[in-house]
Amino acid sequence: MYVSKRISNAYFVCERRPTLTSATETCPHNFAEMLPMEMSLKIFSELDIDSLCSALLTCKLWHHIIEDSDHLWRNHCLTVRAFCQQEIDGDRQYGLSWKVTLVRNYRRGFLKSEWLRGRYSNIHSADELLDRNMCSLDVETWGEILEAELER
Repeated sequence: MYVSKRISNAYFVCERRPTLTSATETCPHNFAEMLPMEMSLKIFSELDIDSLCSALLTCKLWHHIIEDSDHLWRNHCLTVRAFCQQEIDGDRQYGLSWKVTLVRNYRRGFLKSEWLRGRYSNIHSADELLDRNMCSLDVETWGEILEAELER
């Protein structure tokens, strides 16, 4: 929690800069410029997926650090894998990076977990789902959802 707040403070203080290396154009409150890369990665690894995506947009240096670190995306991707194992394993076997795999499966994993927890158990028509953020699910996922509904 503290790390996330610290990064948020740095986000509001740091302005976008045109270059990464210009000493006259650097932000004095940007921890990533002062710390070794390993420490910056440790700080970024404490962020949830939404905060990590926001940090990615903060400045070019943060974007470079986060974008190039497959490890940061891997941890979040493995969390989503609990719900979308087949899709994630398939993407990884196809050679996609952890970040691309996460982006492709994040919404699907969230939606699947909501269905399995019974969030949509009392839906009576498709019209009730119009304001929801839906995406396509495979046949096996629908089978799991139907089994969960039958057990309720």
